[in-house]
Amino acid sequence: MKSIHVVAETLPIGWERAVVACWREGDSFPTEYDRPDDPNSRDVTALIHVTEPFREPRIHRAFPGGLADLEKYRAEVLYGVHDHWIDPAAGKWEYTYHQRLSGYALPTGERIDQLAAVVDKLRNAGHTRRAQAVTWQVWNDLNIHDPACLQRLWFRIADGRLHMNAHMRSNDAFKAAFMNMYAFTELQAAIAAQVGVEPGEYIHMADSFHIYGSYFDDFEGFLRSIDQRSEDQRVFTTDFAKEFFVDGLDELLAERDMPEEKKHLLQARRGELTDG
Repeated sequence: MKSIHVVAETLPIGWERAVVACWREGDSFPTEYDRPDDPNSRDVTALIHVTEPFREPRIHRAFPGGLADLEKYRAEVLYGVHDHWIDPAAGKWEYTYHQRLSGYALPTGERIDQLAAVVDKLRNAGHTRRAQAVTWQVWNDLNIHDPACLQRLWFRIADGRLHMNAHMRSNDAFKAAFMNMYAFTELQAAIAAQVGVEPGEYIHMADSFHIYGSYFDDFEGFLRSIDQRSEDQRVFTTDFAKEFFVDGLDELLAERDMPEEKKHLLQARRGELTDG
């Protein structure tokens, strides 16, 4: 099993270097999702250290997804806008990251808001090694179809800034990792604001950082785009993306089953984007 260690100043370049390194250096592995004719995936263990994750530009132009979808994913992670879709008995979602992090359910039925506990811990002892939130439920996740990929978030304050490590069990390097990294850093900034410090560095770790064989044609197009464009042509600022983010929020607000308390959060976020 090979490993890669990528250090970059900004989020999009860190992701880009990591996914290219996975392609070039990854071992060949079958996956549990392969169709009969799919090539093996390329797979590495990855550590991606982004030293200035909030420095613009923060978005890669070629990540597979739209800017409106990026904002919707942010809303899922930070606000839990689709937590009400969780209903395994009805064949719907098994969980969301927000639900696992902010409403962790024990076998007894008790729920724990891990992120609130992290904030309290950091306020009292910023240097602690115990400020973490986990998602894995050992009594449940070994036997479900789509177990949580994110395993835990770990926080520490150093030099007056809140640093965060995100540990993934499994991470779709090409189709999902950038959206994960972007949303997790947005959560990092939200936790930092609650603690009363600035957000700092971000480390993204994945035990299996992989490119599925079924994506190889798309990925070769991605590689060509990197070769043909300068770095400044491969990235977007969040200021550029604002109007698309608003479109994503409007799409969420138009969902008929969106809970009222989530609508208030989405409207507040929309106001932040449009009033600035």
